[in-house]
Amino acid sequence: MRRWFLPETPDLLGLLAHQGDVTVRGMDALCAWSKGDFSQGAALHAIEHEGDLAAREVLIAVKHAFVTPISPEDIYEISERLDAVLNSAKNLVREAELVSMAPDPPMAEMADLVALGVRDLVQAFPGLASDPDRATECADAAVRQERALEHVYRRAMSALLQIHDIREVAGRRELYRRYARMGEAIEGVAHRIWYAVVKEV
Repeated sequence: MRRWFLPETPDLLGLLAHQGDVTVRGMDALCAWSKGDFSQGAALHAIEHEGDLAAREVLIAVKHAFVTPISPEDIYEISERLDAVLNSAKNLVREAELVSMAPDPPMAEMADLVALGVRDLVQAFPGLASDPDRATECADAAVRQERALEHVYRRAMSALLQIHDIREVAGRRELYRRYARMGEAIEGVAHRIWYAVVKEV
């Protein structure tokens, strides 16, 4: 008797959600570090490696999946862009440690907004296939966090005009820019969520 077997279909959105959970933990570590808990720098570094493994699991599953809940390209892009957010957080802390510059209140405020934005993104993942309205609402919420971060960034950059220590100005400007780029990366994930949903309509 001939038997037919279909290839295994992995839980791609579940794997993406796991990567999101790891990223959320990374952002929590960034928030703690940005508020002065410097032990969280090492924790963030370890979480970033865990995030790399989670992203790789997503990509391998996409490669071997027989069917996918949304376009394989969209899952790939969302995973890659989310991984870039966590990588940016690790690199920010590394840069600050290299130049021996402690975080300040604007950095703590921006870190909180980055963390909120990532949480909004992760909440979108379960609805990518089943509840597109919910997914895009969460993506929009993440973009709002990025807009709020822009306001903090501009305010912090303006305040640097009052500082006369060139080293301090240069160091803080670079760190502020890194937070701003994390916000832009979050917006990039949000835009891909929208794109993925629109394609499925």
